[in-house]
Amino acid sequence: MEYTYRTTGVCAREISFNIDNGVISSVRFMGGCNGNLKAISKLVEGKDAKEIAGILKGNTCGMKQTSCADQLAIAIEKALSNQN
Repeated sequence: MEYTYRTTGVCAREISFNIDNGVISSVRFMGGCNGNLKAISKLVEGKDAKEIAGILKGNTCGMKQTSCADQLAIAIEKALSNQN
């Protein structure tokens, strides 16, 4: 199922991704640091969504309290909670 999440506190405005049978795919960031976010998308492709959320949760960017990776973790957690 496809999910879209509007971020807060980061340069990327939105994150879209799929979760099917607990596996994340097709992660796309709108805005933000293009190269870094493409790399994150490639690294999480085909991985367990819960595991990815656990790894990325709490990551910060500079002086910010969050990061695009942290926002992805939050988005995944919300998506998984909506599946139940």
